[in-house]
Amino acid sequence: MKDEYDFSKGQRGKFFRKDAALRAPVHLDPHVREYLMAEAAAKGTSLDQLVNELLEKDIEQLKAAS
Repeated sequence: MKDEYDFSKGQRGKFFRKDAALRAPVHLDPHVREYLMAEAAAKGTSLDQLVNELLEKDIEQLKAAS
């Protein structure tokens, strides 16, 4: 890294978008990802869709238990 950087020509908020939605990445263990990818392929769906369905079921169970 440099000792100093010149920000004199910088523009505050140049890339800020008020309505932008941030999608946080989710990292799966390799063996979990492989299993879920195989299940998704067998069902003809995407990994995202399968994980969302599984998590929605878990959320319903958690709500029912509390």
